[in-house]
Amino acid sequence: MASSIRVRAVENGGVTSLKALVRHPMDSGFVKDSAGNVIPAHFIQLLTITHNGKDVFVANWGPAVSKDPFLECRFKGAKKGDKLTISWTDNKGESDSTTATIA
Repeated sequence: MASSIRVRAVENGGVTSLKALVRHPMDSGFVKDSAGNVIPAHFIQLLTITHNGKDVFVANWGPAVSKDPFLECRFKGAKKGDKLTISWTDNKGESDSTTATIA
């Protein structure tokens, strides 16, 4: 199964820029389907980005984040060829993780 996370990370001048797209329904629990039934809440609660075993970005999300969230961040201390790991866990206990190489 393909990862739900697409990521691109580029180092330039000592700063690494990371862009990630996470495929997830991010249902708030306040929306009804076409039959009028409430769609249960299903959203990412924790997203982390690690570099060399250290967290460089941690986000505690809730139901207000939109479907298929896009994330962009920058940090110092990485170099080209280093690996990043991005992972998430949602309110139903599901999770995903992927590793990217900094270009």
